[in-house]
Amino acid sequence: MAKNGVDFMEKMKALSTNNFPQVVLMDIEMPEMDGIETVAQARSLYPDVNFLMLTVFDDEEKIFDAIKSGANGYLLKDEKINVIEDCIQQIVEVGGVPMSPSIARKAMNMLLKSTRVNAYPQDDAIGHELSDREVEVLKLLVNGYDYKVIAEKLFLSTHTVRKHIANIYTKLHVSSKAQAINLAHKKRWFH
Repeated sequence: MAKNGVDFMEKMKALSTNNFPQVVLMDIEMPEMDGIETVAQARSLYPDVNFLMLTVFDDEEKIFDAIKSGANGYLLKDEKINVIEDCIQQIVEVGGVPMSPSIARKAMNMLLKSTRVNAYPQDDAIGHELSDREVEVLKLLVNGYDYKVIAEKLFLSTHTVRKHIANIYTKLHVSSKAQAINLAHKKRWFH
């Protein structure tokens, strides 16, 4: 627990690398350094830590700024404890990006209002957005392998595979393994 963003950053610096939390619940409005700035700074220093915004703010600007800063999810403080627990589990286990329903609706509206016509690369080449390692992970997913087997085949930890899969979901603008596989089939990235 920390009083504000500055206090949080100091406490993180005091931890040893193997004691970093997997998920941090972060408020937005705090004195000295707000949650959005804290996540932006912490994201570069602690890339394996996930940040779940837990706040009263539901305006589009705060949502957008939190997502841009690197938040892994956005929940309102009136969510039930079991919902928050489920969202934390989603982040840890499958790299989910949980949002309160009203926040998800606002995020969808922001996307719909966006002037961006096509979220995918113009040349439709998979390598344009994904790293070589992410392409390898996606190919193995498409071939039906689970996280553990992918980790073994690529000599990675399952945690690292989950991080790659979370990055793939973000870059491909999908939210599940099935959607990523369907997109790969539809675009004929792997034969």
